[in-house]
Amino acid sequence: MTTFARMATAALLSIAALAPAHAGSVTQPGETVGLAAGAPLPEGAYFVNTADWGCRNTSPESTCVGVTIPVLAWATPVFMFGGRIQLLTAMPLAEVNVDNGPSTSGFYNPFFAAQIAWDLGNGFGFSYLAGFYLGVNTGVAFDSTSFNQRFAVSYTADGWNLTANAIWGIQAQGVTDTINPNFLNVDLTATKKFGKFEIGPVAYYSTDLNNPTAFYQKQSQFAVGGLVGYDFGPVIMQAYLTTDVWEQNYGGNDTRVWGRVIIPLWNPPPTQTAMLHK
Repeated sequence: MTTFARMATAALLSIAALAPAHAGSVTQPGETVGLAAGAPLPEGAYFVNTADWGCRNTSPESTCVGVTIPVLAWATPVFMFGGRIQLLTAMPLAEVNVDNGPSTSGFYNPFFAAQIAWDLGNGFGFSYLAGFYLGVNTGVAFDSTSFNQRFAVSYTADGWNLTANAIWGIQAQGVTDTINPNFLNVDLTATKKFGKFEIGPVAYYSTDLNNPTAFYQKQSQFAVGGLVGYDFGPVIMQAYLTTDVWEQNYGGNDTRVWGRVIIPLWNPPPTQTAMLHK
């Protein structure tokens, strides 16, 4: 859950006095790729960990960022307006390295959210999430709290996962010790299952929506890649590779390798599930 070039400028000592310490989206672009975010989960508790490492070919030195995003999700037995209520929390970590330069690491902004997800029938689902990132000051995090909304639509019939997840972030404070714009991310997935295997193209787009300071340059990027996954039953593992094909004001293209594990921690017995929905 981080933006890569924003911390590069802070780490490059030669331009530290001229460049903003932080910029871009607090939600890491591409972090929900591969997830059917629009479809309701079966009732239960889940652990999802997404980890990634990549480098942006900034000049004069490349900037490399690693992120780990452990998420706990509870798909509750409660329904509202026909949609399942789901609760999520995350405590991510980030590490930033500049070639031949400094590095830093630490906890990133903790995330808390509630989601309502509808099964629309015929394989279609839609979800709305509202949550917030808590502002912290760890050297790799935003020091202002932000509101986060997500609108996702998924098609999951016949082994497909066709998902678009739009993530809209609004900063509570535009400028603190860091420079915090509002942003829009769109994560895209188009995978197909063949037995226990999953494969397909993925992409993501991110853009800043405002200029929090007079001299701030809004950042945007579009990345494409591919995903492979395997269902070990019940554990699911995924891996995907992405690279920027277009960027603006990041100072270089980002190439990134991702890995994810999805572990069901608890599901109600089938008889209990049947009684709840009887």
